[in-house]
Amino acid sequence: MITNEAVQFIEDLKHNNNTEWMHANKKRYESFKKDYHQYIASLLGVMKSLDKSLEPLEVKNCTFRINRDIRFSKDKQPYKTNIGLWFSTNKNNKNSSGYYLHYEKGNSFLAGGIWCPEPSELKKIRKEIEFFHDDLETIISDSKFKKEFNALSKEEGTVLKNAPKGYNPEHPAIEFLKLKSFTASQKIDDTLFLDPKFDAIIAQKMSILKPLNDFLRRAVETED
Repeated sequence: MITNEAVQFIEDLKHNNNTEWMHANKKRYESFKKDYHQYIASLLGVMKSLDKSLEPLEVKNCTFRINRDIRFSKDKQPYKTNIGLWFSTNKNNKNSSGYYLHYEKGNSFLAGGIWCPEPSELKKIRKEIEFFHDDLETIISDSKFKKEFNALSKEEGTVLKNAPKGYNPEHPAIEFLKLKSFTASQKIDDTLFLDPKFDAIIAQKMSILKPLNDFLRRAVETED
């Protein structure tokens, strides 16, 4: 679980998002970073027993820098005001399938899958769906998956209006084939992050995403 101190640090940073405040609170930041790494290590330890593909991961593979990339952003605030972690099913692939957990007051959520894969990987995923869509249908229609995540996410800009080039509009999995991103997510109550049973609860939810991650990983790792 996240410590109260870490949550308070992020909340204070939100109202003082500047380098002067950060420099003046360097010791608090170092304490926050230690808590952040312990939070990841604890959940990762539980998840490794449920998903063997995560075995190669170390805490350093799952963190995000607190500094924002503001080079091309109108928002020039220098620091992130959320706590994120990423468990990748292939640490050597920058955009592999995996599990993402996001703490942000009023906007906390859990997600899994692959977000906007590269064109070469998107091609492989569509090929996998074309021939093995029954496998994906089974995953999405599972009662536990439907209860927790309902369906694959369809964010604005991630769904084609028409069938992708080269695919039959009448294909039985055409709605899956139109996707450009393959994720599922659910909102998480902020208070859950402070629950002593946090690791067990989140790991159970993540385990429901494992079959989706396995399907996507199989797709992108299959040789053409």
